[in-house]
Amino acid sequence: MYEYLNGTVADVAPGYVVLDVQGVGYRLLMGNPYAYTIGQQAKIYVQHIIRDNDQALYGFENQAAKQTFNQLLTVTGIGPKSALAILANADTTGLAQAVASGDVGFLTKFPGIGKKTAQQIILDLKGKLHLTPEADPTPATANVDPALADAMAALVALGYPDKAVAKLEKPLTASGATTTDEYLRRGLQLLS
Repeated sequence: MYEYLNGTVADVAPGYVVLDVQGVGYRLLMGNPYAYTIGQQAKIYVQHIIRDNDQALYGFENQAAKQTFNQLLTVTGIGPKSALAILANADTTGLAQAVASGDVGFLTKFPGIGKKTAQQIILDLKGKLHLTPEADPTPATANVDPALADAMAALVALGYPDKAVAKLEKPLTASGATTTDEYLRRGLQLLS
């Protein structure tokens, strides 16, 4: 439903931030809310989760963290709170390496993750987690054009591999495009 929100951080509390977007305060549950300060302008990627008697918005610093969260949710026995706890406490590269190498001990260090759940994470996600810094096509840097970053995030959301999308940054920057739609159209042409 929502991809990201742009706004001003209105409050930072244990477990969440409140992001003011044009006068509406969104409470975003986060693994590390203290990465933000009150008054800071922020773009936070979000995942809207609806359960039987609850709904919540989960916030992430970048597209890669959001994708990892969604991958963790596909594992039997992992809910949104457990996935968020894993992201909050994990070095993302270490998490991917632990899954790839079958390191149950590393995974059982996370709150609420026992041996069976750790084995299930390895079984379900082996070969699917690629969490190196270059895997995030939209790094939180000031020199990336927001329209380009949005287009690259859209390409990843469409299912194109992170590395293939990351390689498009230079050609897209040189293409002369100025809007997200132009970058997206050009990116699709380059990928096909």
